[in-house]
Amino acid sequence: MKFDVTLLSHDLNEMAQMAQTAETLGFDGLWTAETQHDPFFPLLLSAEHTSNLQIGTGIAVAFPRTPAILAQMAWDLAKFSNGRFMLGLGTQVKAHNRLRLGAPWDKPLKQMRETILATRAFWDCWQNGTPLDFLGEYFKLQLMTPFFNPGPIEHPHIPIYIAAVNKGMLRLAGELCEGVHIHALHSVKYLQEFALPHIEAGLQKNGRSRADISLNTAVFAIPTDDPDYETFAENHVKQQISFYLSTPAYRVLAELHGWEDTAVQLSQLAREGKWAQMPNLINDNILDVMAVRGTWAELPGIIHDKYGQLLDRVSYYLPFIPTENQQGWRASIEGFASLRVASGE
Repeated sequence: MKFDVTLLSHDLNEMAQMAQTAETLGFDGLWTAETQHDPFFPLLLSAEHTSNLQIGTGIAVAFPRTPAILAQMAWDLAKFSNGRFMLGLGTQVKAHNRLRLGAPWDKPLKQMRETILATRAFWDCWQNGTPLDFLGEYFKLQLMTPFFNPGPIEHPHIPIYIAAVNKGMLRLAGELCEGVHIHALHSVKYLQEFALPHIEAGLQKNGRSRADISLNTAVFAIPTDDPDYETFAENHVKQQISFYLSTPAYRVLAELHGWEDTAVQLSQLAREGKWAQMPNLINDNILDVMAVRGTWAELPGIIHDKYGQLLDRVSYYLPFIPTENQQGWRASIEGFASLRVASGE
């Protein structure tokens, strides 16, 4: 199990130090989320100031960007990072696409499928000289001249991860992708009884096996070494769980665990803008299912025992600040490294 750092937010002025610190501490990878800022720009700085750290978008919203734009940004980052870049894509939800991003929203599953295939068509064209000829419901791509062709690169195989919560996207990930971003709003029951069976169905459709795909997620972690930080982390986790449970698109988890009434109440509070009240609905039972609690050094073993072979990469759903909690982060990094050695990875 690899241990990554996921940046929930980032400042370009701090990215060089952040990436260098992440690599020095020993993280396996660094993911950038598309929240307040673009997720691609910080990875350029991360690639420039590191040499071994894997880097990826976790996630970039797909539909506001055409396959040509996605292909070109990924191609340049793969070349500049010497093959360390991973392209993570997600759909976001209908309201954000239409009302915040001004992007089309029609049949998201089919749109994502075509986005993946069309992006790869560009890469095949640039690397192998294959004529660009992609015809789909959403994209007609048949023009590539030498002036716009960046040409082949040394590391042309760029892993594509997609964010998946529900049946269709999980199956698509299994069918077409090298990785899947499992939402932080997950549980062992969700992984075992819902996510993995659908991923497996997608894998079988394309003659692939579980070894052909990497499952990545951010885990709601509550380090207990320092009481003040433990309180901060627990409040942070409750806030995030309440926000995600309020989103109808993520309702499958609530249904699996019988939390529908809580999810409906959270949705109502969100509509009323009562964000501060929402964490109060996250009781101890929900927290025990959704989060892990222990010292920084204990957390890797707790996560390993909880998830076993269900996941391949994890990060903590906590803010990473290079000048804070370095001893704690290092303890967790060393813990995951020791577990890999013990299991012969």
